Amino acid sequence: MSKKANNRLGRGLSALLKDEPNVVSASDKGAEKLVGSIVEIDLKKIKTNPYQPRTNFDKDALEDLVKSIAVLGVIQPITVRKVEGGYELISGERRFRASQVVGLDTIPAYIRLANDQEMLEMALVENIQRQDLDAIEIALSYQRLLEEINLTQEQLSHRVGKDRSSITNYLRLLKLDPIIQTGIRDGMISMGHGRAIIAIDDVEKQLEIYEKVIADNLSVRETENLIRSLKKPATKKVKKAELPNEYKKAQKHFSEHLQSKVEIKRSNNGKGKIIIDFSSDKDFERLRKLFE
Repeated sequence: MSKKANNRLGRGLSALLKDEPNVVSASDKGAEKLVGSIVEIDLKKIKTNPYQPRTNFDKDALEDLVKSIAVLGVIQPITVRKVEGGYELISGERRFRASQVVGLDTIPAYIRLANDQEMLEMALVENIQRQDLDAIEIALSYQRLLEEINLTQEQLSHRVGKDRSSITNYLRLLKLDPIIQTGIRDGMISMGHGRAIIAIDDVEKQLEIYEKVIADNLSVRETENLIRSLKKPATKKVKKAELPNEYKKAQKHFSEHLQSKVEIKRSNNGKGKIIIDFSSDKDFERLRKLFE
């Protein structure tokens, strides 16, 4: 398609946007022409996504994106939905922010029509697919999809392309103390450390282990071994049966009579044994003759 044709297409879409400012649902007039279009949209007409699940934006990564956009422009369009009086971001907030920093007037955008629930779901699913998310951010996105979109874990598994066990492992991280969750988000410990610490029910003990992991720079395997040792049940000490007085007297009598150390062992149920010490073969023969 020629540049001239592209310009005509651009003017047509611009006219459509002006003529149909109330296209906000699939049933509105002109919706079929608007949906799926990629157009240059005035940055001032775009509002950030109120359902944005992402809370951390790496400052250095954003600065790198600003430099890239300043040189090459926005290569990948953002995704927006049409609302009354403008647009709302569905995905691409980093590109949107970077474009504002660069001082661009417009940004290429892929237009969709979506209700609030659909927008939240799209934002969450798109967010989960990112490679630079921390484990807690992913877990929170999973939780919101389950609770606010009313998805089952099976449905969620299909939507995000992850098996159910993986989703369950992420969700379990949210049972950790908030201090430990923050540690995962800040990179102080890994998701593997967090999964190991979950095995401890006591919150105070969790925090003790968390502090030890950081202080001693424990690996995930070392952390698992530490927790395994803490969970190992203590060996129950069997109370030694007290020897009755008549047995003590008999023990002393046997020792004196045999001229050798004698020990009587007796359990609580009355069973027992008599142990007679001998110091040599000759001493054994002496004792044997006493019983002939």
